[in-house]
Amino acid sequence: MSEERGVQGTQVGGGKPLRWLVTGSGGMLGSDLVAALAGCGEDVTGLSRKELDVTDEVAVAAAFADARPDVVVNCAAWTAVDDAESHEDRALAVNGTGAAHVAAAIAAGCAAPGCRLVHLSTDYVFAGDATVPYAEHDVPGPRTAYGRTKLAGEQAVRGLLPQAGYVVRTAWLYGAHGPNFVRTMIRLERERPGVDVVADQRGQPTWTADVARQVIALAGSGAPAGVYHATSSGVATWFDLAREVFLLLGADPDRVRATSTSAFPRPAPRPPYSVLGHDAWATVGLQPIGDWRLSLRSAFPALLQELR
Repeated sequence: MSEERGVQGTQVGGGKPLRWLVTGSGGMLGSDLVAALAGCGEDVTGLSRKELDVTDEVAVAAAFADARPDVVVNCAAWTAVDDAESHEDRALAVNGTGAAHVAAAIAAGCAAPGCRLVHLSTDYVFAGDATVPYAEHDVPGPRTAYGRTKLAGEQAVRGLLPQAGYVVRTAWLYGAHGPNFVRTMIRLERERPGVDVVADQRGQPTWTADVARQVIALAGSGAPAGVYHATSSGVATWFDLAREVFLLLGADPDRVRATSTSAFPRPAPRPPYSVLGHDAWATVGLQPIGDWRLSLRSAFPALLQELR
């Protein structure tokens, strides 16, 4: 999907341009979303965690009343998957209660009339033990504290805004503005003769800039509220992704050695299968994100630039 298509139709009746508010704008996805909107001349307000703590219900309502947005994109999240296992209450305050505060402020009329909320969620709401892609309508069954808290946020958004709440699940994110697997592999290629990478977890490496464009397209499409999956097409293991990074660097991909999840024990169990289906996009006339390899190649110059 091109950037041009991504912003077409981001208007409400009468040609009135949309006012956007992005929470968690200092994060990897939030940064790309604000940049994409600003680059297209959209009216966007980005609020980082320091500028708006979504766990503060009064502050959320005040911020929305001040900005009067037509679209809110909630990128604010506790994303430390392992730390959530020992601090689930703190993760829930952001991922669950914080999402509820955002949705409640819109439901209470603190934003512009007809305001829509796009809430970012995760593959971790599923158990990760499937053998075919998880559909948008599949019943969640999280196995981690992080997944449980993100599911609580989904439920709050859908419950408080049944006609104006969009849940966009994504996974395996990488981008230029935060720590992530791809940037780590670029660094390790320079520092080590070889790296051991897990080859028994499957998912969809996804560029944050692609998700940003997908969110913009969804908000401007007139699509019904509901659940949408914004991940790249295709399937890869972390081992596959690491080898592709080495190839793009002009390095020998055989320097990447396959290993198993058991070699890297973590507090939160990693889902062996994190592949999400994309059928909901077709029902609203939008294309899903394309193949993960093509996106990685497109993203690579920016990833390298940030590491210089």
